[in-house]
Amino acid sequence: MFFGNVSAIMKHLFKTNKTSNKKKLKSTFEEPHLALSVAGYVSYVFLFVVGKVREFIWGQGPLNHGGANKANADPEGYAPLYASFESFYTRNVYRRLKDVFNRPIRSVPGAKVRLAQRKSHDNFWTWKMTPAEEEEQELNCINLASYNYLGYAESSGPRTEAAIKAVAERGLAPCSPRLETGTLSAHKRLESDLSAFLGVDDAMVVGMGFATNALSLPALVRKGCLVLSDEKNHASLILGLRLSGATVMVFKHNNVDNLEKILRKAVIQGHPRTRRPWKKILIVVEGVYSMEGTIVKLPEILAIKNKYGAYLYLDEAHSIGAMGPNGRGVVDHFGLNPKDIDIMMGTFTKSFGASGGYIAGSKPLIDFLRRQSHASAYPASMSAPVVAQIDAALRSLSDPEGQSRVKRLARNASYFRRRLQQMGCIVYGDDASPVVPVMLYMPAKISAAVNGLWSRGVAGIAVGFPATNMAEERIRFCISASHTEAMLDEALEAIDAVATEYNFKHSRRFEYADTKIVY
Repeated sequence: MFFGNVSAIMKHLFKTNKTSNKKKLKSTFEEPHLALSVAGYVSYVFLFVVGKVREFIWGQGPLNHGGANKANADPEGYAPLYASFESFYTRNVYRRLKDVFNRPIRSVPGAKVRLAQRKSHDNFWTWKMTPAEEEEQELNCINLASYNYLGYAESSGPRTEAAIKAVAERGLAPCSPRLETGTLSAHKRLESDLSAFLGVDDAMVVGMGFATNALSLPALVRKGCLVLSDEKNHASLILGLRLSGATVMVFKHNNVDNLEKILRKAVIQGHPRTRRPWKKILIVVEGVYSMEGTIVKLPEILAIKNKYGAYLYLDEAHSIGAMGPNGRGVVDHFGLNPKDIDIMMGTFTKSFGASGGYIAGSKPLIDFLRRQSHASAYPASMSAPVVAQIDAALRSLSDPEGQSRVKRLARNASYFRRRLQQMGCIVYGDDASPVVPVMLYMPAKISAAVNGLWSRGVAGIAVGFPATNMAEERIRFCISASHTEAMLDEALEAIDAVATEYNFKHSRRFEYADTKIVY
């Protein structure tokens, strides 16, 4: 918005925030013992030193390649083709942990998943897949790694039947962008159903979730605009803001006081070079942060947005379908009016078991994005079977069976998180979040912990730098409505054994120590 009447805004700058937050968040962010953090950084220093010595003596690449490693260096007279530190880190740190990343699967990512087996004969520089018929034993694991929050990623049932029918009627791909001949009647119907589900005027669906953010944000803000971005925002948001040319100021994660302090100063001082008012101000946050497991403090941020005349962009990639009594995301979770959110974004890759994303809001906004967003103009539109899967899942959320999934997910997430806290793990995030990170703090524990879980029939995902800060490594568990109590108890038993063996029961709070946690 244009800030022509600065004096009118100044009158409101120091008013006390009044929020309608009726639901208090129960966040857990326990600081580790100093020795843990020091040990984590020492581990990285050791890996970096060993890597430098190794490459100085033998060059880049596997050791058994002899002098060929020296030939892999950049040609004389050429600038390095790859970023030096990132490539060094990939070769000497990430590569050593590569056995627990990028793991192929041989099944639907349901409550259980079958992991494909592979072998490396050169210390994880290259891999060779083991044919299914030659695998020594099947790795059928309880799946705590996929974003299948509501269990709709399945190979049978009404959603699968709808997708199969769509293939028979419309084929696999429209082979054209939305602005050309890629708009199907199914797209229009899905957008109508989606906007009604969210409680807004209109919506636009996009074939890729990452592109929904990266290609739509440059249409909304540009040079002369100010964006306040949470420090833990997803890479797609960060890329979209960089492409926009807007001035970006980062505030501390989910810290409304820091957000208001930065915003107040920016409004008072204006653009740092010209001191002119900003063309518009946009606050960008996520509903559920995928690495932290935290839920956005939406009522407080909404109050700040209204107080300073800013717009709000809410990314609900991990919260739509998974949060709120009706599965309508964090807006539903807090009981807020969805029309108070200027731009609502979400993806279908998690709770809906499909692919793609959406932008929702007022009709003028969506009409503008349909014309101006690169996400509408250039990529091929969403395929018919994906649309059918999403629409069937969306309709299911309105019936008792879908609502029971939402409630079961909330119960599973709360039970699982409290049991982990009871056993002494440091668990990040909010009680209602389906993302449950357990802190490791050392890169060496990533491979040990994940392989230990696999050997006990549990699939989890390890996360480290650069997805997190250094010395803040973690295992991230994603809970699903398809998990039964017996599955969760079996997984927790395995986690307890691995956490004891590899020493990541670091909590000093002893939460629920004398409490019997009931499912």
